[in-house]
Amino acid sequence: MKFVLSIDQGTTSSRAILFNKDLEPAFTVQKEFQQIFPNSGWVEHDPEEIWKSVVFVCKEVMRKANIDASQIVSIGITNQRETTLIWEKNSGKPIHNAIVWQDRRTRKICENLRRDNCEKMISEKTGLLLDPYFSATKVKWLIDRFRDRYPKFHKGDYLFGTVDTFLIWRLTNGKVHATDATNASRTMLYDIEKDCWSNDICDLMGVPKPMLPRVMNSADDFGRTCSSIFGVEIPINGVAGDQHAATIGQACFEPGMVKSTYGTGCFAMVNTGKKLQRTRNKLLTTIAYKLEGEITYALEGSIFVAGAVVQWLRDGIKIIDNAKESGEIALKADPAQRLYLVPAFTGLGAPYWDSEARGAIFGLTRNSGRAEICRAALESIGFQTLDLVESMKADLPGIEKSVIRVDGGMSASNWTMQFIADMLGSPVDRPKNLETTALGAAWLAGMYVGFYSNISEFSDNWSKDVRFEPRLDKVDRQALYDGWKNAVNRTLTSDFN
Repeated sequence: MKFVLSIDQGTTSSRAILFNKDLEPAFTVQKEFQQIFPNSGWVEHDPEEIWKSVVFVCKEVMRKANIDASQIVSIGITNQRETTLIWEKNSGKPIHNAIVWQDRRTRKICENLRRDNCEKMISEKTGLLLDPYFSATKVKWLIDRFRDRYPKFHKGDYLFGTVDTFLIWRLTNGKVHATDATNASRTMLYDIEKDCWSNDICDLMGVPKPMLPRVMNSADDFGRTCSSIFGVEIPINGVAGDQHAATIGQACFEPGMVKSTYGTGCFAMVNTGKKLQRTRNKLLTTIAYKLEGEITYALEGSIFVAGAVVQWLRDGIKIIDNAKESGEIALKADPAQRLYLVPAFTGLGAPYWDSEARGAIFGLTRNSGRAEICRAALESIGFQTLDLVESMKADLPGIEKSVIRVDGGMSASNWTMQFIADMLGSPVDRPKNLETTALGAAWLAGMYVGFYSNISEFSDNWSKDVRFEPRLDKVDRQALYDGWKNAVNRTLTSDFN
């Protein structure tokens, strides 16, 4: 039997999934790794731990399937985006921990750039808002911290990359320094209309061009793994940032199609086709995917905290023992109590973009308990999804009746998905295969080598498992949402809003 190996390198864990000829996830192995919080609002990962976890899950999934590496026809990689690394070219050794997409340490850099009237130029070229979320200010922070090495940065003795680039570099034993267009579009260094690194922004951030990876199609020849890792060389042919891979895995290939992924954060993306759609509602314009030299664009809304709020219930305030328990406890909440939990643990993303906002719970009484807090935590995911969809509708009036396709770990929660459908007032479709992010990377890799079918057939084979129909009337929905907007407004701090 032959398989495609999909590496799904996420924010809290690394996974390896073997997809068979029918694009079914046959075997899976997952390994969590440490989250590092050096200061308030700072989030880091150990690059060596990421690398070791990836190698471990890849080897372990082959052992679990009882197959040889020669039975893998191709590798696809999907990754947490915006997370930033710099490493020495010769040794491959990182100069610092990876700075994670959630990290807010570069807030002042963003404020200074905004004060210097740079935001409009950056937004026009990259489609992104000026925020610590993206890679560019993270790179600048690292370069400034190691300024004594700047001549070597300029010569290309040190390399920059997002996680996909770092993994490709390590897997190919330093032969390939590359990324794909989706990951490049999230760095805030890439001109998404001209499809190249922006000289103006690189100069502004002090990022030497020799540090930057080559930008390729999402399905392309990214080299071959070093035989010393898995025993044989395996081609790497698919690369996409996690949300773009999920868009592909959900077969959202037509303009107007919407997917929403619920993991650590929540990320909704609507396909806008070949048109670079500018937003008027604080969404992000991004590259959905690039195939055979042709770019498809999208609008995206990013929520920083979705599944992470359930992790907080478990690990932070310890009122649940596991994620599944949250929905069960929420069902016991007192209907007469109305709590709102704004999970701005690392600021608020779209459409607010307030990096200084912090989490809060409103409406607490003496009778409030863990059931009410669990319900408010899960409801916050639905409210934030509505925030994104409302912004998308304002930018693209033609998508009012779009059905949203959902995926990610939290999409398995029927309670949460039903509440999202209730708040949106429109159907929510959950696919039979929830591994859409890994599926997208696998399809890219397998399609490139002819192991899988083309876009049309892949799209035709997409099938839903459950459709959640809205059950809440319009008046009650609006009352709930008005309460949410009031709660959010009480947490906002930035003059930008």
